[in-house]
Amino acid sequence: MKTTDTPPAGVTGDRPPVVKTGPAPEETGEKREGRVLNVFSHGMLVLWAFMVVMPLLWAVMTSFKTDREIFTSPWSLPTSLQFGNWSRAWTQAHMSDYFLNTVLVVGGSLVGTMLLGSMAAYVLARFSFPGNRFIYFLFIGGMSFPIILALVPLFYVMNNMALLNTLHGLVLVYIAYSLPFTVFFLTAFFRTLPTSVAEAAFMDGASHTRTFFQVMLPMAKPGLISVGIFNFLGQWNQYMLPTVLNSEPEKKVLSQGLVQLAVSQGYKGDWSGLFAGLVMAMLPVLAAYIVFQRQVVAGLTAGALK
Repeated sequence: MKTTDTPPAGVTGDRPPVVKTGPAPEETGEKREGRVLNVFSHGMLVLWAFMVVMPLLWAVMTSFKTDREIFTSPWSLPTSLQFGNWSRAWTQAHMSDYFLNTVLVVGGSLVGTMLLGSMAAYVLARFSFPGNRFIYFLFIGGMSFPIILALVPLFYVMNNMALLNTLHGLVLVYIAYSLPFTVFFLTAFFRTLPTSVAEAAFMDGASHTRTFFQVMLPMAKPGLISVGIFNFLGQWNQYMLPTVLNSEPEKKVLSQGLVQLAVSQGYKGDWSGLFAGLVMAMLPVLAAYIVFQRQVVAGLTAGALK
């Protein structure tokens, strides 16, 4: 027997769904803590960006002021752009000569550091031989040795080798100074590369030299760019080593030239020219990081992703 349910009188058959009203469910503690942490982290990033960017912008702004405006209104915009500060710093303060010396020294040392560091790191990462770990830890020890403790013996060594006050002497010192970190960084990176590719190259008849330069080195390009940028920053801004090992005026680098520019007139320094020279020295570093920003991040995260 079939039964049909009929709605009571006055009530239609198509009734709207019952919507329960009431207070919204409370936010869980994890979500609330995550939101607070997100706001805090973003706030710290904004504060850090402000602390980093503002001095750079202030230096650029000050490079277009007169000396009087720098001391009377340091936080205001320049009344007129003084492009003569840049030309005076480039010509009269010999910043062009310092810039050329720095390019030669950093360029030569960077090429030598990357070549020698990558070869040493490849051997330490791919080949097992007696003393492998000992040599590796020697490079690690070089990272922990303060360079200031080596200045006096380094001075006498360079003097005995007739390398004082020479650009090629600075190149050799910069290479030795940067090799420990380069080998440490690239050794860990070479260990993450697949060995099957090198084995396939050996089976095709490639030598160890050809396998390294044509197979493994291109695969390590992200790591090479990352450590190259770090070495470039450290060598470009180096002041202690060239000050101790290079005292001839015509062979000084940018960091020495900026100090000389600050005290070039005794108690009356050329402050506007100093800030112009400071911005000149800062621009190549910013340009290098902006151009290779993606490669730097890729090189730092490649080991973790693999």
